[in-house]
Order: sequence, then C-alpha cells, then structure tokens
Amino acid sequence: MAKPEYPLQRLTRYSKVLVTVTMVASLAIAAIYLTWRVTNEHIEHNEHAWLEAQINTLVPATSRDNDLLADKISVVAPELLGTEIPVNIYRARRNGLPVAAVINCIAPDGYGGPIELLIAISYNGEVLGVHVLAHHETPGIGDAFELPGSHWLDSFKGRSLHKPEARGWNVRKDGGDFEQFTSATITPRAIIKAVQRALDYYQQHRDQVFATS
Repeated sequence: MAKPEYPLQRLTRYSKVLVTVTMVASLAIAAIYLTWRVTNEHIEHNEHAWLEAQINTLVPATSRDNDLLADKISVVAPELLGTEIPVNIYRARRNGLPVAAVINCIAPDGYGGPIELLIAISYNGEVLGVHVLAHHETPGIGDAFELPGSHWLDSFKGRSLHKPEARGWNVRKDGGDFEQFTSATITPRAIIKAVQRALDYYQQHRDQVFATS
C-alpha cells in the first residue's frame, strides 16, 4: 500500500518541478537570445563592410580623412530622392573641408520595380560614380549594370546638372545623351532620371548637406 502524500509534500514536489522547468526555459531563452544577438551583429558587420566597400569605390579612402559612414545625415525628399522613407547622405571631408556627398536614393520606376542607388557627387556638383545596390530587374536588363565588365553606369561620371542640359538627361531614343540597354528603355530612363533628380537635390541643398550636425 502506497504511503499517502500530504498536500505540503505534493506542493513541495510541484514547486521543485516548476523551478526546474523555469530554469531550463530561462536557459533556452538566454541561449536563443545570445545566438540571435551574435548572428545579428555578424550580419550588421557584414552589411557595414559591404556598404563601406561600395562607397570606397565611388569615393576612395585616399581622397578623404573622415569616417564617411559615421558622418552622415538622413533626409526625406520623395520628389527628388524617390521615396518617402528617410535616406542617408554620406559626407566625405578632408582636413575638415567637404569633398563629396554619397546619396542613397531610389529610382522608383524601374521595369521590375524600385531600384536602390548610391550616387556620389563631388563638392562642385559633378557625378563621381553611380552604383546599384538593389533591384528587381530581369537578368537580361540587370546585366547592363550588374555583370563584370558592364560599363553603362560609367557614362554618368563627370556629368553635372547642366552637363548635359535638361534635354540630354534621357536615352538617345528620346533625344538624350545616354545609351539605352539592348531593347530596353524603361530601366535606363528610371536610373537617368534618378541621377538627375539627385543632382537637383544636391544643388538645392548642398550647404545644408555639409553643415555640421
């Protein structure tokens, strides 16, 4: 015959089980959080390094002496920068003087959807380079600016808001100065207009862009 268990003994046993379960659950949660934090920090580090590499190809580290990724401002200008979401402008300086601005903006009307761009503009308003950070174009269209050896984006180097004049900021099919992709005009039009609008924004806000924050 089993020995009867008194209520206090039963409560004590249940309490021990509860404490054990709670400890195991707490350790599991802590392990999950630690794993998430380490993974998240690793992802952020990789993204930071990747972005830095992209910017360095546009504005070489030898041309500036500041931490360009830290020296940035966020702005909202949907009509000129393509999105209502705040975008970053990274500011390159040397000896405290402005060298260039790298604008992270959007070409909203690409063939496959919005195209995220980095546009580097020298202090005097000339394009230093353009990079595509993200897009949803089909391989045939995206090849024009994504594959090694593709030089279409290089056609923006040295351009400014008035070089060419307004009419020239389009594909040649529309009377502009820029080549179109093979059998494609929607995406190059979108990128060309995004670069032109970024230059327009820069011209209007250059002093504010480089003001010490």
